[in-house]
Amino acid sequence: MEQSGLTHRPSSTNGTAWTLTDGHAGNLRQALSLAAALGHDAARNWRLAPRRPWRWAAPRRLPGARHAFGADFAAALSAPPALAIGCGRQAALATRLVRDTGARAVQILDPRLDPSHWDLVIAPEHDGLSGANVLTLLGSLNPVDDNWLAAGRADFAALATLPRPRIALLLGGSSRHARFDRAAFEALSQSVSSVLAREGGSVLATVSRRTPTEVTAALRERMDSGAGPDKAWPGVAWTGQTGESNPYPGLLAWADRIVCTPDSVNMVSEACATRAPVFVFEPARTEGRPRRFLDALLARGRIRPVDEALARFDCEPLRETARIATQVHARLS
Repeated sequence: MEQSGLTHRPSSTNGTAWTLTDGHAGNLRQALSLAAALGHDAARNWRLAPRRPWRWAAPRRLPGARHAFGADFAAALSAPPALAIGCGRQAALATRLVRDTGARAVQILDPRLDPSHWDLVIAPEHDGLSGANVLTLLGSLNPVDDNWLAAGRADFAALATLPRPRIALLLGGSSRHARFDRAAFEALSQSVSSVLAREGGSVLATVSRRTPTEVTAALRERMDSGAGPDKAWPGVAWTGQTGESNPYPGLLAWADRIVCTPDSVNMVSEACATRAPVFVFEPARTEGRPRRFLDALLARGRIRPVDEALARFDCEPLRETARIATQVHARLS
């Protein structure tokens, strides 16, 4: 078993910040969001491509771990940053290596190793991690705040012309904790159609990398011609069109209500960081740690299950990134 902590901490750093991730969108977004909240918008972003056998063992260190991420990373350790922010299991090995050089190391998500190997570990409450240097948050880190939303409105100003109430529809897919398929989409669609028939308005929809092709096709049908007795949904839908940017920031910024699938903690966290009421499809059918996250939001009154009414309710934005950044700054000052 590895010993916790370090016996030697050199003190020379080059005063910059690094973010370290495997490049997966959720991990990268969290690392960049924290870096920006700490004032490190110009942080150097490392996309890690770990080699075997270190990839298998991460974040535990095998002999020669300094070379786990290639020659460029190993050479860069000679001029380390003042702060390294990592997210994900592979990054947890990289932040340990950077910490050996004297940098302060902040690791996002449970590294499944003694937290004392890092200066700070930031983990969601539903992971159940605790420790003297562990900071917990509800959900995940993200960039959504009033300035981010204002930029989304400016960048996608045309969405303001769509009739209100505007329903942002954020579609994910199935995971090991929640299932979302064509049948689930049809059930969700009935609720959206009921609101449109009763109140008018429009739909601002987007899919994700996880969305099944049959769900994407069903969304196109709803937007283009309707399905069955329903009329086509007015509004816009991004379904991965080549050459077109995802209007996701604009969707969140212009939404009067947000409806989302339960499979992504990141997606639900970002929806809850807006000032719009959020409705999650069948949270009771979600399992594991994401279920604990959704239960906490339900208890707070920040989300409600999708129903036929989608009735607006008062809510406060969930802004965990700013709170965590303040704590990180205080701990590392």
